Amino acid sequence: MGLIGGSVALALKKAGLATHIVGVGRTEKSLKEALDLGVIDSGVIDSAETNIEAAIQEADLILIAAPVAQTTAILQSIKPHLNKQTVITDAGSTKADVLACAKIVLGSQFNQFVGGHPIAGAEKSGVSAAMPDLYVGKNVVLTPTTETNVDGVASVTKLWQACGANVSEMKAETHDGIFAAVSHLPHLLAFALVDDIASRPNAAQLFSFAASGFRDFTRIAGSHPEMWRDISLANKAALLSELTAYQLELSQLKQLLEHEDSDGLQALFERASVARNNWARDNLANSKTK
Repeated sequence: MGLIGGSVALALKKAGLATHIVGVGRTEKSLKEALDLGVIDSGVIDSAETNIEAAIQEADLILIAAPVAQTTAILQSIKPHLNKQTVITDAGSTKADVLACAKIVLGSQFNQFVGGHPIAGAEKSGVSAAMPDLYVGKNVVLTPTTETNVDGVASVTKLWQACGANVSEMKAETHDGIFAAVSHLPHLLAFALVDDIASRPNAAQLFSFAASGFRDFTRIAGSHPEMWRDISLANKAALLSELTAYQLELSQLKQLLEHEDSDGLQALFERASVARNNWARDNLANSKTK
């Protein structure tokens, strides 16, 4: 029970789609908070196998909303109590590793698993940050395989559409390559910049003069450390490729500065500015038509 799972629960309640939502968490504190906030209808703790069995009994759909490194343990705890009708999906930011794990753990029931990734979130974590409109107008990517049950894909699509999201499908490897570039790399850069500034002897002075540019660039460095550790390791190959490409871009920028190449600097800045403004314009136009 955190931001992602809690927001799904609130959205489904608002849409009137789910008749009963059960929450599974690692601590009694988080589950009590979820119950107090009205996010879930019943809570169980996943420390005992019998509790997992109670949680998923007669469940139509199970959403795994946890750091991707926990996927194996969660699936292993679910597997002994899983019936053939229940659809399982996840909200992890990497997909190839999750699908590989699901195939190994679930075996003949792998066809019940639908890989998913909601492109939404916030720098705040925990169920207290959950909101019913988190997914409205946001993209959700599903990564079914040739083995995936089509009815399961339809059920997961219906779930995310009820949350207000726009659902699309692609291969897991394509997904991981795209999000290494446009999501995972930016998070690493933000974490690295804040860590660099924070480690300097005059960190307090630097932070005291940091303004909107620093705030906007580093906002995502306030994200959940455990989650981003797992994402980085899970998508290691694609992310290393993106880091290499970015290092080449920084090397080019460094050379332009060293040679005081004003024309080269301006050309680079103009290319980036035009691309960024075009993306923002198209993004706004698309949001108005949906």
